[in-house]
Amino acid sequence: MPHDTEPMTQCIALCWECRDECQTALFDHCLTMGGDHVAKHHVTAMTDCIQVCQTAADAMTRQSPIHAAVCAACAEACEACAKSCEQIGDTQMQKCAEVCRRCAQSCREMSKTMEMA
Repeated sequence: MPHDTEPMTQCIALCWECRDECQTALFDHCLTMGGDHVAKHHVTAMTDCIQVCQTAADAMTRQSPIHAAVCAACAEACEACAKSCEQIGDTQMQKCAEVCRRCAQSCREMSKTMEMA
């Protein structure tokens, strides 16, 4: 599937949006707030999400033969990050969780689409 198809283009865009949202939230919000916002499990979930979103977007862009597997991992990382953000519960974390869930859904669909190819 070439990366210029609409589903892949949308998934790439959602991965970048999620990466940017999580990175901004982590550095501009969580590190300032302290407390639960900087708990090891939360920072790890956010960092995993940031890195795997970038990796998934890159893999799809270069049409890597393993991009479906990377997208499946990205969906898992985004779901874990969303759950962690929801547990903290403030407005910024809720926004991050929503973006993570949209990315997870798109990556899950991309992974399933590639399995059928």
